[in-house]
Amino acid sequence: MAELDAKAKLLLNALQAGVPLVERPYQALGEKAGLSEDETLARIRQLKEQGVLRQVSAIFDTRALGYDSCLAACQVAPERVDAAAEILNRHPGISHNYARNHAFNLWFTLAAPPGSSLQAHADVLRQECGAASIRLLPALRVFKIGVKLDMVDEERIGTTDEHRLTQIGREGGAAARDPSPVTRHSSPLTERDIRCVRALQKDMPVAPEAFAVAAEEAGTTESQLFAWCEEAMRLGRLRRVAGVLHHRAAGFGGNGMGVWRVAAERVEETGAFFAAQKAVTHCYERPSYPDWPYNVFTMVHARTVAACEELIGVLARESGLREYSVLFSHKEYKKTRLLYFTGDIEAWEREHGL
Repeated sequence: MAELDAKAKLLLNALQAGVPLVERPYQALGEKAGLSEDETLARIRQLKEQGVLRQVSAIFDTRALGYDSCLAACQVAPERVDAAAEILNRHPGISHNYARNHAFNLWFTLAAPPGSSLQAHADVLRQECGAASIRLLPALRVFKIGVKLDMVDEERIGTTDEHRLTQIGREGGAAARDPSPVTRHSSPLTERDIRCVRALQKDMPVAPEAFAVAAEEAGTTESQLFAWCEEAMRLGRLRRVAGVLHHRAAGFGGNGMGVWRVAAERVEETGAFFAAQKAVTHCYERPSYPDWPYNVFTMVHARTVAACEELIGVLARESGLREYSVLFSHKEYKKTRLLYFTGDIEAWEREHGL
């Protein structure tokens, strides 16, 4: 865990909330933390060197770009976990891959380009890594999405004081009030759209006019790029341009996936309740299977594993749910940004006869 002062924490909060779509974005960000532009640039470089800040880039909605994606649970023999993870990591559509404390011991996110079959990809991966089973767990409904680790108000997240834990809730916001079924794809993207996606998905340069490089690569002007971003957000393709942290280096050592068995008639009520909690960064409805009975998933990040367990325990008591489990990641094999329209996944498909 890196040692961070108050201004560094304010800057990290501002980066996670979103980079302003202006010609000098780091100057605008610095103002929120009481820093000059030069100080902001220097601190961002330092935060990257410390391993706290992964990157600053556009965060896109995978399905809205026409890709298919899902969470996958993989069951392999314990002695083969490392070898299986190495094989899975070769797939360019796998951006996250963790070992978790469960019989399903490898958990990864899998994406495939428009027109491809996730199941076909999973079948090839299961054979290659020698898995007993790979269960695809696509999001059926999204109640909340967005990791924003509060670096300033540590009292709200990562405490084991039960009174405060019960007060972290009722965050509200559109995600909590308007759960959305994951069924739509946006209209087809144009060549210009694809150029903008390719340019914006890269780590932004730590320079005063940071968007200028992306605009040049996309073959447009900065003002036109900003207008494209606004339209992409309206269409649901772009969530925001923001910084992403290494949560452990930032001091959040607890990373708990709470999985819940919820009756069908209670899913919407339960999802809305979980989404309203500040400590919950993600909440989805996913399919269940005979060997996987849980259909609601929540992610909680806290300062310690104990605090994370306590937070999920409070969620269980307040929701009245009794059938649940908490899966902790104990090894990170891969965590990158999924890159769109590079041709890498298509090349993987050709190599594997798909």
